[in-house]
Amino acid sequence: MSLPDQDGKEWALTDLLGEKGAVFYFYPKDNTPGCTTESMDFQALLPEFEKRGYSVVGISKDSSKSHTNFRVKKGLTFTLLADVETDMCQAFGVWQEKKNYGKTYMGIVRTTFVVDAAGKVAKVYPKVKVKEHAQAVLADLDA
Repeated sequence: MSLPDQDGKEWALTDLLGEKGAVFYFYPKDNTPGCTTESMDFQALLPEFEKRGYSVVGISKDSSKSHTNFRVKKGLTFTLLADVETDMCQAFGVWQEKKNYGKTYMGIVRTTFVVDAAGKVAKVYPKVKVKEHAQAVLADLDA
């Protein structure tokens, strides 16, 4: 399974692994407060992730064009994948029923996966709270 990035280039997740692996974070929507904070935190720590041999990749159901705008607006330099059909979200189990203000709908539950260089999931962070999440993931890579 592959997905297009912000430029429309198709990627298999295994092609995005760094020397030691990757951090794949699934987030609900570009340019929303929580998603912006989470993305900016990963961007700020990107050199540290890369120094440890890990790439960082964001995945949402937004379009490639939306991802391009988000990257430019926020100065993001890592890859954002567009899972418009939610196939990858469903495969990872993050496309779930959500409730907000009494309404029930399907959406992405904010979740982060650390994948090792062999492509195996090494750690899962379910139902992520944005505050200091990127720092916690980085600290766990050092543990």
